[in-house]
Amino acid sequence: MNDPTRRNRLDEEESPYLRQHADNPVHWQPWDETALEAARERDVPIFLSIGYSACHWCHVMEEESFEDEEVAAVLNEHFVPIKVDREERPDIDSIYMSICQQVTGGGGWPLSAWLTPEGKPFYVGTYFPKRAQRGRPGFVDLLENIRNSWRTDRGEMENRAEQWTNAIEGELESTPEAGDAPDAELLRSAASQTVRSADREHGGFGQGGPKFPQPARIDLLLRAYDRTGAAQFRDVAVETLDAMASGGLYDHVGGGFHRYATDREWTVPHFEKMLYDNAELPRVYLAGYQVTGNERYADVVRDTFAFLEREMRHPEGGFYSTLDARSEGEEGSEEGAFYVWTPEEVRDAVGDETAADLFCDRYGVTTPGNFEGKTVLTLRASVPELAEEYDRSEDEVAELLEDARRKLFDAREERERPPRDEKVLAGWNGLLVSALAEGGLVLDDRYADLAESALDFVRERLWDAESGRLSRRFKDVSGSHSEARETASHGGDVAIDGYLEDYAFLARGAFDLYQATGERDHLGFALDLARAVEREFWDGERGTLYFTPESGERLVARPQELADQSTPSSLGVATDLLLALSEFAPHDRFADVAESVLETHSRTVESNPVQYATLTLAADRRATGSLELTVAADELPAAWRERLAEAYLPTRILTRRPPTEDGLADWCEKLGLDDAPPIWANRDADGEPTLYVCRSFTCSPPVTDVDAGLEWADDLRPV
Repeated sequence: MNDPTRRNRLDEEESPYLRQHADNPVHWQPWDETALEAARERDVPIFLSIGYSACHWCHVMEEESFEDEEVAAVLNEHFVPIKVDREERPDIDSIYMSICQQVTGGGGWPLSAWLTPEGKPFYVGTYFPKRAQRGRPGFVDLLENIRNSWRTDRGEMENRAEQWTNAIEGELESTPEAGDAPDAELLRSAASQTVRSADREHGGFGQGGPKFPQPARIDLLLRAYDRTGAAQFRDVAVETLDAMASGGLYDHVGGGFHRYATDREWTVPHFEKMLYDNAELPRVYLAGYQVTGNERYADVVRDTFAFLEREMRHPEGGFYSTLDARSEGEEGSEEGAFYVWTPEEVRDAVGDETAADLFCDRYGVTTPGNFEGKTVLTLRASVPELAEEYDRSEDEVAELLEDARRKLFDAREERERPPRDEKVLAGWNGLLVSALAEGGLVLDDRYADLAESALDFVRERLWDAESGRLSRRFKDVSGSHSEARETASHGGDVAIDGYLEDYAFLARGAFDLYQATGERDHLGFALDLARAVEREFWDGERGTLYFTPESGERLVARPQELADQSTPSSLGVATDLLLALSEFAPHDRFADVAESVLETHSRTVESNPVQYATLTLAADRRATGSLELTVAADELPAAWRERLAEAYLPTRILTRRPPTEDGLADWCEKLGLDDAPPIWANRDADGEPTLYVCRSFTCSPPVTDVDAGLEWADDLRPV
């Protein structure tokens, strides 16, 4: 009988990461029932390799081992090799990464795991060289050892697999005994803990490298500063924002942020660019701009949004997932080659000697450079310093530098570009919709237009309104493999049931876009997604929201996502969102679900609020209440928009309603609400736009002057 697992099946997949491995001699399988059943029938272990398209060491392990005929022969004969794109299947990644971290004390990608045919892990690690080196076991030796142990010590391996699976369930699935939901003091405690972990010399958190962006920690600090006035909270946030924007993490020629810095000083990054970083970081830079008024932060946001629109946007509005760290050149793959410079390259591109020298001094371009002989650009000299050194005016220096930057950008466009992973993920697009919506409110209306087109793209392709279900991934079909894919929605391949992060992040994006535009339909979509969150992810007996849907695939454990990782905690975002939306749908159970989640996990969050920063922020909203700004008007007056753009108002809900009761009744009917929610009820306008400001059942009188309303907001600030 023909066995489909006796060949590489990844050419049937649309994930760019999986397709990268479609030509390997390894008989790679996608994670599906065909592959799992083959492992059971052949009674051999599964070798599970998890990575993503922009992962540097994933590429290295492929070149060393997965393209090697010797390795492939062993894998094909004695294992069922399965490849998983962690960006498509974060549920699988979460399960096996958790045991890797428990057993080895670390993790990362590629994640390598050996499983029983039932999917239970018994050996885990990350990158393995083909032959042993620098204390790492060789992959070939490892495969032979595991193959032999499976024959001779099967019982011991299965016993270990059972123990490890129990550990996974304990780590990811179980819930503790509930306590009281955290109070308002948690925010100060979290901010103080964040300050203690800060690198006050170089910015960021931790005293060594690598350093990752931690946007939720910056949110904590800025909110705590607003609450308490404690300068240290503001200072640490500003030091971190400045360090990230000045160092090599930021692309000074083309805008946007790389994944993380390899060193304490933020000089040399891992060069991949992820959509989620370039969504979450602009959002905190907008908050930093409101708190400090530093125009540099606004410029970072504008340039990052420009990068996203230029290089990461689908022609019809959605946004792609990643840019790789490496470019394919004549001499093979080179990490960072697209982004680094020598003084000679700068001079050739700029032409003008003075402008080239200014640029090199400004960004530290030297020979040898700070990365493999070339230079990752970092800010090394200020415009005033350069003006004094070159005896030029500051305006002239700034103009020369900008002209040089444009010429370097044009020169860089001629280089071999890093590959782009062109799958569109619902959740990651939701993060960007939130950031663009806030940018539309704070900086420029056109960002809200970009947010709207992205939301429409995802909604049209991945949301099934009839069933109330969201899919995770859309990918333009790059070669039809079946009639089903040829006829997929909008000519693309739609796959994978959405996870909690997809529903929660997209719902928050829709709600934030409603706040920026006042468009009722965006609020309605957010409410629909929130109801699906309760229906698919809420477990009332355990008092928690799980990461995978109730109707989804059953794995060895059903994970939760409490901690912030490369993306915000989906449990934290969902909880915060349900609290905000409960103001609009009080007869739904949104507030009760959010309250139960915070009670269930109260002791966990209080034990380490920085690790659970997004959940901490949600707990703070529950403890202090949302700041409700209800505008009764057909349009938000331009002067009001300008004032609100300047104001840092954490836990703000900016909501609009029609100025008349008849108009409000029509809105409620179209939203499926039986009655006007309290945030709208009896808050009409008498002839001119009117603002109502409330927090925790304390409200201002109706005002027609936005400054008077913001004074009330200041008076209602929690203490």
